Amino acid sequence: MQGVTGSIPVSPTILVSLRGKADNLDMVLITYPDGTGREFPDGAPVRDLLSGLPQGVRKKAVAVRIGKDLLDLRQQVMQGGDFRVITADDEEGLHVLRHSASHLMALAVQELFENVKFAIGPSIADGFYYDFLLNRSFTPDDLERIEKRMAEIRERGDLDFSREVMSREDAIALFGKMAQQFKVELISDLDCPTVSVYRLGTFTDLCTGPHVPDMKMLRHVKLLSLAGAYWRGDEKREMLQRIYGTAFFSAEDLSQDLERREEAKKRDHRKLGPQLGLFDIKDEAGGGLVFWYPNGYILREKIEEFWKAEHRKHGYEMIMTPHIAKSDLWKTSGHYDFYRENMFIIKTEEDQEFVLKPMNCPGHILVYKSELHSYRDLPIRYAELGTVYRNERSGTLHGLLRVRGFTQDDAHIFCTPEQLDAEVDACFDMADHILTTFGFREYKVELSVHDPNNMDKYAGSEEEWEMAESSLLKAIEKRGIPYKKMPGEAVFYGPKIDLKLIDAIGRGWQATTIQFDFNLPRRFDVTYVSREGNREYVYMIHRALLGSIERFIGTLTEHYAGLFPLWLAPVQVVVIPVGIAHHDYAGKCAEMLRNSGIRAECDLREEKLGFRIRASEIRKIPYMVICGDQEVENGTIDVRTKTKGRTGSKKITEFVAELVDEIDRKA
Repeated sequence: MQGVTGSIPVSPTILVSLRGKADNLDMVLITYPDGTGREFPDGAPVRDLLSGLPQGVRKKAVAVRIGKDLLDLRQQVMQGGDFRVITADDEEGLHVLRHSASHLMALAVQELFENVKFAIGPSIADGFYYDFLLNRSFTPDDLERIEKRMAEIRERGDLDFSREVMSREDAIALFGKMAQQFKVELISDLDCPTVSVYRLGTFTDLCTGPHVPDMKMLRHVKLLSLAGAYWRGDEKREMLQRIYGTAFFSAEDLSQDLERREEAKKRDHRKLGPQLGLFDIKDEAGGGLVFWYPNGYILREKIEEFWKAEHRKHGYEMIMTPHIAKSDLWKTSGHYDFYRENMFIIKTEEDQEFVLKPMNCPGHILVYKSELHSYRDLPIRYAELGTVYRNERSGTLHGLLRVRGFTQDDAHIFCTPEQLDAEVDACFDMADHILTTFGFREYKVELSVHDPNNMDKYAGSEEEWEMAESSLLKAIEKRGIPYKKMPGEAVFYGPKIDLKLIDAIGRGWQATTIQFDFNLPRRFDVTYVSREGNREYVYMIHRALLGSIERFIGTLTEHYAGLFPLWLAPVQVVVIPVGIAHHDYAGKCAEMLRNSGIRAECDLREEKLGFRIRASEIRKIPYMVICGDQEVENGTIDVRTKTKGRTGSKKITEFVAELVDEIDRKA
C-alpha cells in the first residue's frame, strides 16, 4: 500500500543479495550487512533482529529495512531478506523522525481545537507538514500553542505509537465513525484488501509508517509557518490550512537549519525578482505566467547568449518549432492519452483541435524526419530554447520554480549505438562547463535505471537498456563523482542522469537531465540507414542542461542573493556625481562605459550622496563610481563595490579595461 501520510525515500546501500525465505516455511532468513545469516520465527518482533548487534547501533536504531520493506521496531517480521538498521545518522532516519513529528503535531491540534478534519501529513525534503480543515483560521500565536502542547505530550511519558492492520472495509467504518471524510476518501481510492493505521494517544491516522520507537526522539521540533492548500491540489476542492514544521535529532542541527532558513528568506527569488526589477507574476494575467522586466530581460538575454554560443561550439544546430500543433501530433507521441490533464487544448471554429506544446521533442523529431539520414549524417544535435505550456494546478505554482509557461533549454541528439558513449560523455562535459561558469561548483548525481525483472513495462529491449545505462554510468565513473543509483526508478521510455545543483547555502536544485528515449523513435518511426543498408531506429537522447530558463534564473537569483556576477548583472555600474556641478563629468564617464559595452547608468537625482549610494546597494549593482571636485580636477573616478566598499581612485580608461577583463573571464 502506498504511504498516505507520507512516504520514505530510499537511500542507496551496499548489501548482499536477497535470500528470502528459509527452507523451513515457519522461519525466515535474515541476511546481515556482513553477509552472515540468521533464522527467525515468522512473525518475530523486529526488535529481536537487533540482538547481537553493537549496543551503540541498537541505541540509535530508528527503524529497519528488510529487503525493500521499511519497518519500525514494533512491527513483526513477515519475510526474510537483507537487513539494515536505520539510525539517526541516516537520511531515512530523519524522514522517519519528521513523519512521526507530523503525527505528534496532529495530536496537539486535536487536543487544542474542536471538530478538526485531518487530510495528509507527510515528511518532505526539508521538514514535514499536515493539512487540516477546521472552522477557524490558525494564527501565528496558535503555532506557539501547538508547539508547546507537543512538548507537553512528549513529556507525559505514557504515550507511544501503536500500529494496527485492518481490512479496508473496517478502516472506512472506523474513520467514518470519527467523521474524517478525507481519510475515508483516501481509503476508498486504495486498491488493496488491508490497510494499516497508527495511533498516538487519541489520534488515529491512516499510515504505512514507520515511526520512531521512543517519543524522546521528538525533542527538537520547530513549527515554521502557515499556508493554504487545496485538498489533493484541486482548486475545486476544499481549502485546507497547512502547518509546516521541521525536526532533527539534535539541537545543533535544528539551530543550523533555522539559521539557513532565515538566510533563505533573504534570498527568496519571489521577493528579489520584483525588488530588483527582474520579473513578476501578475494575478490579472493568471498564475504561473512570468512577466520579464527590463533588468530581467537583460539577465535572461545574457544567459541565452552564452547558452547558444556554447551549443554552437559543441556542434549543435539551432532550430525553432511552433508553440502550437495539431492534437494528432500529441496522440502519436502518447502525450494526449497519458498527459492530457496537463495540456492546454484549443478547439477552432473549423472543428480542428490544437495543443499548446507541453514538450519540444515531437517538433524536433519532425525536423529530423524531413529528410532521410544515413549513419554518415549522425550524430545530429538539435537545440532549441523552446517555450512550453503545462496546465499546472494553482496550488502547485511557486514563483519561477513551478510555472505554466516556461522555456526549456532543450536539445535532442539522434545517434547510432556506437556513438552513445561519446555523446553522453560530451553532454556531461558541457553540463559541467556551463554550470561551473555560472558559479555552481558542486552538484549531486542521480542515476535512474530499469528493473531487469520487470522488462515488460519498458519500451526498448534489454540490450538497448543495458547499453544506454552503461554509457551513463561510464560518464559518471570517468569523473569519479559520487552518485545515487536508483534501480527501478527509470521511466518506461529510458534511463537518465539527473544533476542537482548545490547552492551557496547548501540547498539542492534540479538542473541537468540526460535522458534516453526508446519510445518516441518507435512511435514516430525515427530511423537511419545503417552501414549495411538497413533501416534502424536511432538512439535518441533528450538533454536539458539548465532545466528551464525560468527555474534556472530562480535558482541563480537565490544562489547569489540577487548580487549577480558582473557579466550577468543587468546594471553593471552606476555613476554618481556628488553634486550638480559634477553632472557633466559623470555623464561623460557613463557614456565612455556604455561605449565600451558596459551596462552603466548615471544617477542624477537631487538626493544626498549617501542616499544614492545606499539605493545602488539595495539594487545590488556591482560597481559604483563617485565623481566629485577631486575626480573632475584629476580626470579620475572613485570606485566602490557592493561587497568591498571603496577600492580607490583610478583613471576611467583603467577602470574600463578591468571591467572588460572581468566580464570576458566571466569571473
